Amino acid sequence: MNKTDLVKKISEKAGLSQADSKKALEATLDSIKEALAANDSVALIGFGTFSVTERPARQGINPRTKETIEIAAKKVAKFKAGASLI
Repeated sequence: MNKTDLVKKISEKAGLSQADSKKALEATLDSIKEALAANDSVALIGFGTFSVTERPARQGINPRTKETIEIAAKKVAKFKAGASLI
């Protein structure tokens, strides 16, 4: 399912126009992105939790030259499914 399919499903289930459904979906996704950018987590009971975790710096290998390289530390988004999701 892609974003267009999801907008259609939301439109059908909520009785909204596709334009309103798209606005609602985009507002939801933007709110989640803003929360993650602020290093906050978003818990949707029964669905799951979006959070930010930090990956430490580590050593890697360039597959082309077999040289050891340093991979920088970074923050990544993480999703943990709720117990009743599946």
